[in-house]
Amino acid sequence: MAFVLRRPLTLCSSSTGMSRQALRFTITAPSRAFHQSSFRPSSNPFKTAGSGTTLSKANHVFRQTFRRSYMQQTYQVPRPDASSFRTRLLYGAGIVGGTVLAINLVFNRETREDGGMPYFERSYLNETFMHTGLGLGIIGIVARTLHSNGWSYRLMAMNPWMVLGVGLAASIGTMYGTFATSPDNYVQKYALWTGFNVAQAAVLSPLLFMHPALLARAGLYTIGMMGSLAFVGATAKQEKYLYLGGPLLAGVAIVALSGFAPLVVPATAARTLMWTENIWLYGGLAVFGGFTLYDVQKVLHHARMAQAGVIPRDAVNESISLELDFLNIFIRMVQILGMRGNSRK
Repeated sequence: MAFVLRRPLTLCSSSTGMSRQALRFTITAPSRAFHQSSFRPSSNPFKTAGSGTTLSKANHVFRQTFRRSYMQQTYQVPRPDASSFRTRLLYGAGIVGGTVLAINLVFNRETREDGGMPYFERSYLNETFMHTGLGLGIIGIVARTLHSNGWSYRLMAMNPWMVLGVGLAASIGTMYGTFATSPDNYVQKYALWTGFNVAQAAVLSPLLFMHPALLARAGLYTIGMMGSLAFVGATAKQEKYLYLGGPLLAGVAIVALSGFAPLVVPATAARTLMWTENIWLYGGLAVFGGFTLYDVQKVLHHARMAQAGVIPRDAVNESISLELDFLNIFIRMVQILGMRGNSRK
């Protein structure tokens, strides 16, 4: 203390020298550190020494949890093994084969008595089936293309009465235009036939909102049902099922009226709507199954008339009837399978 009082300027000068050295050190130290050591950015500038390990562990746990939950939300289609696929295939083949056998035993007790189908009938029937397959293929391809381009969304957003009116006008107009065109006029006839198929595809494209597996099952069941009925109609006695034309027309009128019932019947009449829906679904299956029998025998009848020179051969006109049978059965199969899948959930 006495030393300080005696020489006050000495402490000031010494403190000044120390402050200069400290200032020089603080200025030169960062520059030396900058030039001597490489720049390493900190991963977390707010991390302290005490909480670094805890924060890093929490960050790691958060990242792993988020990644795990995101990966669990991805949808993966289960792939059945070979044994289950073989079992399902055998079940499907058994169902189709049993259906063919049952329908053949029930509806085909009286077979042809002329020794089998003549060549001109077989060729005409094969040509009709070929055009039916081509028409259904055009409908499928066009419907898929329109659905991919967003046509289904725009169609469902339109007024249903306008869609119904325009769809019926396009379908009926092109259909009767095809019927009225001579088979010798190939360009006009096939153009109208293609327009008919495009009109059907434009109306049926919203069906592609359904699951592809359900559509495939409905298509398989439709092919099995129509194939068995066509086999019965082709091998049955001549003109055996041609009398069904009148009753089937009455049945399709009832089915059509039941389809329009939801537009007229109030929503409070739940029981009535349930009965009309069952008539539209299962009654429609029965009616258009009968139309398949009738149309196949009508094709064979027209083949005999064409062989006799009464009418020209026109497989395009015959294929339109079979296409309509297939589409009506397919639509009902899709709806039945969709309702059954919803009831299981």
